[in-house]
Amino acid sequence: MSLLRSARFPAIVLLVAAALGLIVANSAIGPAVDDAMHAYLGIPGVFELSLSHWIKDGLLAVFFFVVAVELQYELTNGQLNSARKALQPAIAAAGGVVVPIAVYAAFAWGSDAAAGWPIPTATDIAFALGVLAVFGKGLPPALRVFLLALAILDDIVGIIFIAVLFTTGVNFAALAGAAVAVVAFGVLSRQLDTRARVPVAIVLVVLAVATWVLTYESGVHATIAGVALGLAMAQRPALRVRHELEPWVNGVVLPIFAFSAALVAIPSVPLSELSPAFWGVLVALPVGKIVGIAVFGWLSLRLAHRGGTAPLAFGDLLAAGALGGIGFTVSLLLSELAFTDEPALRDQATLGVLAGSVISLIVAAVLVSWRAWHYRRLATTAPATT
Repeated sequence: MSLLRSARFPAIVLLVAAALGLIVANSAIGPAVDDAMHAYLGIPGVFELSLSHWIKDGLLAVFFFVVAVELQYELTNGQLNSARKALQPAIAAAGGVVVPIAVYAAFAWGSDAAAGWPIPTATDIAFALGVLAVFGKGLPPALRVFLLALAILDDIVGIIFIAVLFTTGVNFAALAGAAVAVVAFGVLSRQLDTRARVPVAIVLVVLAVATWVLTYESGVHATIAGVALGLAMAQRPALRVRHELEPWVNGVVLPIFAFSAALVAIPSVPLSELSPAFWGVLVALPVGKIVGIAVFGWLSLRLAHRGGTAPLAFGDLLAAGALGGIGFTVSLLLSELAFTDEPALRDQATLGVLAGSVISLIVAAVLVSWRAWHYRRLATTAPATT
């Protein structure tokens, strides 16, 4: 389990799972696997979803619960618990959202792919920290702190996009029921440190399932249930639950989602015939993220050089921008949601996410290695102090 809690190994597992999905989709068994993903499971006549929906609506809710717990901690006790600390990563995160959107719009504006503009705004924190751990020996701690805050802020943006943009035909009665269940979950979680821990935990599981079902029935994307529960839960038990769930999320939930999302048949068409959905994401992830994060991060230093975070050199910001371009998990989900009714565009956007994330990963490995070498060289040439 300790391996699945590390920064490096989960990123490798995710990459392998996505590659396997792409290989399977373009093999002889691809159609059979695709049919299996659309098979319905559940209680007939009561609650049924396709296997694909169970993965992206059900399993990913667990991932978003873990993300929300980390977000809650950072907002109260961590790197985002004051405006001063959050200022530089917040400005850089804004650039990492606005510029990729502008790049995507330059390719897709006015076409049927325009709805995909949220796709390149996400950062995959597991991948980004994995690359940083592999290639970043010798980097200052401030860069990791900056990247963590940046990725968490990106997650907030992704959550808002999912909640606001991809909600249609809201059932307010079901949504109200979900809200009541979340409040009850939050209040009851404060009793987990009492002697009645086991019955309380059982009731919490029931409330969590009820919240997820009611959220799904309300028309709001079901992963938002995980976010609400993670933010509502008392912090001490929430951190314990996150610790227990982390290896399962890294070793099961995310690889299964990556595999299913990457089940895309590569179109046999000339490059000139590929959709703007592909080109927009392909360019917006590596280029838009690097430019947006580096430039806005640099501007934040000029505007508020007395902020709570340690100042970063422009080269560090370039490395952070490349790491931010590894969209992967949330970008794959956004591509599914943006083009739910247009499978061809969804597939091309998914290919754009995979290709753009790989390009960003390679560029990030180079830039992070360069910055790490720079700081190691500074350390060896610095005069000794007595």
